Amino acid sequence: MRLAKETDRGAVEELVQAAYQPWVAVIGARPRPMEADYAALISEGRVYVTGDDLDGLIVLIPENGVLYVDNVAVRPGLHGKGIGRSLLAFAEQEARRLGLPALRLYTNVKMARNIALYESLGYVVTGHKEREGRTVVAMRKQLP
Repeated sequence: MRLAKETDRGAVEELVQAAYQPWVAVIGARPRPMEADYAALISEGRVYVTGDDLDGLIVLIPENGVLYVDNVAVRPGLHGKGIGRSLLAFAEQEARRLGLPALRLYTNVKMARNIALYESLGYVVTGHKEREGRTVVAMRKQLP
């Protein structure tokens, strides 16, 4: 796991597009991560990547008392190999390193597979919200 560099931007953007493209038909719109400004996120030190060929990435934003997991993306051909779980385990390590006692995230209510993964890792649903005309599930994980 390492911080993304400016030279990774093209690969980061390609990975995000590939990872989220299958969800467009499911939710009826482009998921928010597909529209993010990765140049800015990389320059702010928010994007972490894993794998020699950028197998996955996670975007982490420290907030007051919590680490916000803004985006988790895994290359489509590598699903089921534990990359997403390792990215989320890294997020927990980062939260602890920063002295933050919890993590939070949002995911679209129609992304049932993602919700199930987060729940299996100890995240709990804290509510539903309308964001940009979409229903999202708010989730949180308190660290021991």
